[in-house]
Amino acid sequence: MYLDSKKKKTLFKKYGKSEVDTGKSESQIAIFTERINHLTKYLKDNKKDNNTKRSLVLLVGKRRRMLEYLKNRDIDRYREIIKSLKLRK
Repeated sequence: MYLDSKKKKTLFKKYGKSEVDTGKSESQIAIFTERINHLTKYLKDNKKDNNTKRSLVLLVGKRRRMLEYLKNRDIDRYREIIKSLKLRK
């Protein structure tokens, strides 16, 4: 699988407080970004897979809402996560 437990733990350790800190907004946004990147690569080869397209759109919306939440709560953490994940905003 593209997102195994080792990769998740490294993302949680990098963006959260520890390997098991799954609730922090930054760690959730990082996981969403990994999944979005994977689905985008997959859809380049499989253009007619409408279920995956729908899943991608839903994930982008979740990440956008999470980023809005973080922006309203703490603008410095928002700017840091945008810069570290290289997201356009």
